[in-house]
Amino acid sequence: MADPIYRAPKGTHDVLWPESARRRALVGVFADIVEAAGYSEVVPPMFEHVEVFRRLGDATDVVRKEMYEFEDRGGRHIALRPEQTASIVRSFGEHRPNLPWKAWYAGPNFRYERAQKGRFRQFDQVGIEALGPEDPHLDAEVIATAWRFYECLGLQQVTLLVNSLGGPDDRARYVTALHDHFSTDIDSLSEDSRVTLATNPLRVLDSSRPEDADLIASAPSMLDHLSAEAGDHFDQVKAALTGLEIPFTIEPRLVRGLDYYVRTTFEFTSEAFDAAQNAIGGGGRYDGLAEAMGAPPTPGVGFALGVDRTLMACDAEGAFAAPDAPVDVFVVDTTGGEAALLITDELRRAGIRADRSWDDRSMKAQMRAADRSGAAQAVIVGDDELQSNTAAVRDLRGDGGQETVARTSITETLLARLK
Repeated sequence: MADPIYRAPKGTHDVLWPESARRRALVGVFADIVEAAGYSEVVPPMFEHVEVFRRLGDATDVVRKEMYEFEDRGGRHIALRPEQTASIVRSFGEHRPNLPWKAWYAGPNFRYERAQKGRFRQFDQVGIEALGPEDPHLDAEVIATAWRFYECLGLQQVTLLVNSLGGPDDRARYVTALHDHFSTDIDSLSEDSRVTLATNPLRVLDSSRPEDADLIASAPSMLDHLSAEAGDHFDQVKAALTGLEIPFTIEPRLVRGLDYYVRTTFEFTSEAFDAAQNAIGGGGRYDGLAEAMGAPPTPGVGFALGVDRTLMACDAEGAFAAPDAPVDVFVVDTTGGEAALLITDELRRAGIRADRSWDDRSMKAQMRAADRSGAAQAVIVGDDELQSNTAAVRDLRGDGGQETVARTSITETLLARLK
């Protein structure tokens, strides 16, 4: 067994082919969808000054328990990013792009939490952020963009949950009501929830501990504490989603995990796999976050979707399969290797994925390598082919047989065969 030092740290994992190609393809699908909606890519740094993430809320588990924090060699207090919304908003405040600003991102985040299936300490997300408008139709557009992405992946068992946390005053009234509710029978709460109640009553609603279930079920609803303005905003979001024919369920207990959310909040869950937590993505409005970072008051709304958990949902539904093979063509050359060198380069320049054997191996060994490669076609050059300036093109997966073609026709022949 390998020395533990030379294994991936707990909560991380190596992503090998074909899963690596599948993840790259997923990001490609996401980029196509969001860029068609006017979002441009932003690549923020993977670490920031810790104060950037303190804006997530000192009472959240992400800040209190899960951030990777350290002091760098210059004495600066740095944190690996646990999420990217704060980084995008910091970038907005620093560069002040024209409004509305619509940004998308993809990449890893880091949280020190209990590692479990589909949940890692280094995990990838894709997401979008839209800053500027308060328009409830923008909330609906953001939600619809995620929904269309899941549709393009072939997912059919995704549920959309929506809620409103109202404005800051609405949220404050609701927090007080929750605190009063849970405090009436505080001894019935789990020990962890009693600690949470003291710092962030909203987070008690996220508890899945059996002893908390009854009090959570009888807790007051956020929707009963909305101002007229916040209620109208939420009504318009719901009407827009209905107009877009996107099904949704109102979930008054949905509060999300970060303190910056106001008004619209939403979450996507997968009904395709059995997990303690089946959320695969979510987001909401964060209208006060830019101002908290020193930028002019600027409303914002966005989402983050978990790549690992989305792919788990794809696996459960048999959707968005990994590629069958890394190459299309394998070149077999028993004449010393120069022919393979030239042919593979020609094929690659034509956009055909091609590979070859090395070290002047035998025909039998090279054909075994061709079969293992998963390539659909083989190009074979032996002494006879080299002398006649031809090559044999063989179908490795179907019934296309084998034909001998002129050396100058190899690429054209393969392009036709690979259609």
